[in-house]
Amino acid sequence: MKKILCLGHASYDITIPMDKYPTENIKYRVLNRIECGGGPASNAAYLLGKWGMNTYFSGVLGNDIYGKRIKKEFESVGVDTRYIELSKKYKTTNSFIIVNKKNASRTIFAYRDKSMKMENTNIRIKPDYALFDGEDFEIATKVIKNNPDCITILDAGRAKYSTIKLGKMVNYLVASKNFAEDFTGVKINYKDYNSLVKVYNLLEKDFTANIVITLESHGCLYKIDGKVKIMPGYKVKAIDTTGAGDIFHGAFVYALAKGYSYEDILRIANITGALSTTKIGGRYSIPDINEVLSIYEKSK
Repeated sequence: MKKILCLGHASYDITIPMDKYPTENIKYRVLNRIECGGGPASNAAYLLGKWGMNTYFSGVLGNDIYGKRIKKEFESVGVDTRYIELSKKYKTTNSFIIVNKKNASRTIFAYRDKSMKMENTNIRIKPDYALFDGEDFEIATKVIKNNPDCITILDAGRAKYSTIKLGKMVNYLVASKNFAEDFTGVKINYKDYNSLVKVYNLLEKDFTANIVITLESHGCLYKIDGKVKIMPGYKVKAIDTTGAGDIFHGAFVYALAKGYSYEDILRIANITGALSTTKIGGRYSIPDINEVLSIYEKSK
């Protein structure tokens, strides 16, 4: 079975769902909280393991209760954790998330030690596919250099230096709307097709990869047969968008590794990301593969 490596950021998420965004200087008693692992490459790896793919996750966690919980979560869905580093130097990254159930918005407070990075840079497996999220840049570049036949995908969430540089090395640049706007300096207007084309063309000037821009509920922007197109999003009633982009990327890698056509890869990723917004909590919102494929078959 093909090997998939997901390399990058992992966190432990604590989500508080609320009926409206809280008011400053008020004490609230909440009735529920959801806890699970999170992070872009981490969520993608969890999805791939849950969907039966031969998946490895590599990243640094604290040698604490949260790090051990994340590791155990991975192992529960068959993700190989041999390249997880449980460090005594750092605390596991935490994200504290307030979800407004009425409009599905989420506000995230994330803690991560600025110096946090893996010390063991030697990944001995030879992956067929590798997904990066911009963390652990040195290890990502080493994976690319040591595995010239590996198909590489970048989850480009923010237009920071390491992500931009890595984006010029991979086969697929799957970028967020925020990344595309920040990098190009052009605001996307969904009602103006020319603005979409302009953003895409500006990215193409700097990146040689196959480019996909995720557009949240609007779907994603891509190019095929020389034409820039939008793959429409799958319509749902969203209550929590946390992790939807990560889950889109995981489904993208799944469909890519399964040999689907380019447009079908995007359909499957769109459906998966959309379904994830109908439940609260990143890991808990990952849909079953059979549900996704059933909707996909009906949508063709």
